[in-house]
Amino acid sequence: MNLTQNRNEDWMKLMLSEMKQRMEKIALGGGKKAIEKQKERNKLTARERIEYLCDKNQPFIEIGAFAGFDMYQAEGGCPAGGTVAGVGYISGRQCVIVANDQTVKAGAWFPITGKKNLRMQEIAMENKLPIIYLVDSAGVFLPMQDEIFPDKEHFGRVFRNNARMSAMGITQIAAVMGACVAGGAYLPIMSDETLMVEGNGSIFLAGSYLVKAAIGEDIDNETLGGAITHTEISGIADYKFATEQECLDQIKKIMSQLGSPVKAGFDRITPAQPKKDPNEIYGLIPEGNLKPYDMIDIIERIVDNSEFNQFKQDYGKTILCGYARIDGWAVGIVANQRLVCKSKKGEMQIGGVIYNDSADKAARFIMNCNQKKIPLVFLQDVTGFMVGSRSEHSGIIKDGAKLVNAVANSVVPKITIVIGNSYGAGNYAMCGKAYDPRFIYAWPSAKIAVMGGDQAAKTLAQIQVATMKAKGTVPTPEEEKTLLDTIKDRYNQQTTPYYAAARLWVDEIIDPLKTRQVIAEGIHAANHNPSIETFKTGVFQV
Repeated sequence: MNLTQNRNEDWMKLMLSEMKQRMEKIALGGGKKAIEKQKERNKLTARERIEYLCDKNQPFIEIGAFAGFDMYQAEGGCPAGGTVAGVGYISGRQCVIVANDQTVKAGAWFPITGKKNLRMQEIAMENKLPIIYLVDSAGVFLPMQDEIFPDKEHFGRVFRNNARMSAMGITQIAAVMGACVAGGAYLPIMSDETLMVEGNGSIFLAGSYLVKAAIGEDIDNETLGGAITHTEISGIADYKFATEQECLDQIKKIMSQLGSPVKAGFDRITPAQPKKDPNEIYGLIPEGNLKPYDMIDIIERIVDNSEFNQFKQDYGKTILCGYARIDGWAVGIVANQRLVCKSKKGEMQIGGVIYNDSADKAARFIMNCNQKKIPLVFLQDVTGFMVGSRSEHSGIIKDGAKLVNAVANSVVPKITIVIGNSYGAGNYAMCGKAYDPRFIYAWPSAKIAVMGGDQAAKTLAQIQVATMKAKGTVPTPEEEKTLLDTIKDRYNQQTTPYYAAARLWVDEIIDPLKTRQVIAEGIHAANHNPSIETFKTGVFQV
């Protein structure tokens, strides 16, 4: 490894160190004091429950750990969106797990909590994975009820999804390990089986205080809706247990007896490790992502045997398309090439930019993968489509529309990794969040925005300066520079992977070395859903 690669590696590892430090803080949920209160009640934390439940020899891919990051500061924050969730294995079966974190505002639902929990249900539905709910929540966070209660993608959608998943034959198991209040009480009852922990688990539409206020009845919460009440009197719950561990053991037993799922049939052979050292992946992106680099170098450290069979290798070179295997799974890869390329006509093409020929090539390749039932992997480092008179006159919008059409109508699973830039319509064409990837992850080096910070800041500053001049105020060069720097700083904060992950534009920020694992686990999950629609693209501009 040369000096440049060493510098690049140091830059990437510094970002990884920052990510891990932030994750350590997030893992504390509501803080050490709140965790101590859990222990005093003989309760495990959300992360401890998941750790106990999951198979030790299998990966747990956390989703949404950075949900709510740096949001809701006036309310004291909402680490991980108040929910710990991901895709793991229980008794050998891959499944989705969602655990309320009672240490964060008593497990109350913030707006981002609803978005995250709906995302987890979406993953279960798209991939037909069983879903386990570990319930310990006070319900809607009342000061923000207008942002979480009534709309289509709010709290109530969870119960609609419970009903839809039941109709789809997706196993749902709910373990009530703490409070389960008001509308939230429907979640465990709309699941296939409901488990409760004595002394801590409770289910009711209204707690004892509200019952007293509403109808004047004096009753304690345990009598009102505890485990004994619901397993011996109402019949709402199916099992009761003295400890959380016994409750979680029962989930393991239930999962061990599920029938074998029908598979989609995506091709897999015996996995092989990349021949090129995966650890070298840290040193491949230039510091600050400011210089060209060869995306093939990254691909060869992710795919089996470092073998990448390119499609139309000498045409449309700013997008790499080709076939490979990842952990044995056959995949089609669509990746932005960051090297400066030269077409056969002698035209220089900027790396990371989508041109007419590369858009055409990628659209055709995506159609081929749908024809062959091969999952697609998108590796994003895109600054957008080429602009200017030459591109416009050549029909760049028309060719870009073909690519967007192919991505939007693709029926095979799509998994997106945002490695570097993800700007403007390039985000759409390379299967950003709006185009329904089964899973979407970002490296710490990712940037997601409508355009790059420099261009955006200059554009916004020019508009503000023009407005000031129109009102008779002429800013000095120093004032213009201050204005530009302020706008640029604010804009750059909104392009970070943390800003994106906080709002669930990406499922998680990952260590680049885990790219191979999350792709393989994503395809394994997708293989559980045998229902693949007929591929249709609709009208193509020609």
